[in-house]
Amino acid sequence: MRRKWPVVTAAIPLAIGWALVAAHPAAASIRHGGPGPGAQVWPGGRMSEPGDAFPGAPTGIVTPRASSSQSGGQDTSASSSNWAGYAVTGASGSFTSVSASWTQPAASCTTGNQYAAFWVGLDGYTSKTVEQIGTEADCTGPSPQTPQYYAWYEVYPGAGVNFANPVSPGDKFTGTVTAQGNDKFRLVLTDTTRGWTQTISATQAGADLSSAEAIAEAPSGPSANSSPLPLTNFGSVGFTGVTANGKSLDTLDPVQISMPNTSVAGMASEGSFSVTYAGTAGTDFAPWFGI
Repeated sequence: MRRKWPVVTAAIPLAIGWALVAAHPAAASIRHGGPGPGAQVWPGGRMSEPGDAFPGAPTGIVTPRASSSQSGGQDTSASSSNWAGYAVTGASGSFTSVSASWTQPAASCTTGNQYAAFWVGLDGYTSKTVEQIGTEADCTGPSPQTPQYYAWYEVYPGAGVNFANPVSPGDKFTGTVTAQGNDKFRLVLTDTTRGWTQTISATQAGADLSSAEAIAEAPSGPSANSSPLPLTNFGSVGFTGVTANGKSLDTLDPVQISMPNTSVAGMASEGSFSVTYAGTAGTDFAPWFGI
């Protein structure tokens, strides 16, 4: 989840000195705000459901509303305030790795600051932590807003971290998150178009390892009671080769998660799907006035 905060609406990270960064070729730096001057948003975080009193809050467990189910009781679809995509869920300890590839979409900026995050991760569906890595497409700055692209990782509720590496629309990314035991995680993001890779070693105590997901997110503001921020018109983002524990997500009874102003396509057998921006002027989330 990105805090600019995601609600699965995704959870947002709070500043904690927990991560050991191994970055090449460029070092990562702690992100204290968005890419534009004065921005106060962070991508990443837990999922929140519509109607949460405090979307993205770091306390409590969110149980998404299921709109349909299979005979075994497994949710096949759920509504969220801030996540769109797919997740697989299970008992604590069920998922130790997740991987996905996607193409960085282009931001179509109109009026006002807008934000969108694209990531792969473990946890956050009904648990209190999220271990995630991904990219961003924001519209920030004075009017007319300018597209901003960057990559990041977050181990929520730790602070989000931006990478200094360049990101452009059309770049091909592959992200992987792996639980290594003893509260250790390895997060890897590769831009195969530009030829850079960031590898992160991080510690996350108390991770439930009960879900794995590939998500397009509407981040939220930095406070616990912030609603999702206006979503960037990103056109469409396609996730491919999505796997959990080395198996195609399609074989693991995935939950299709929808949020306002988006549509989520069905998942193909190889674990591929797309999320498309479907908003129109005046229908995005109301802005958080602290931005």
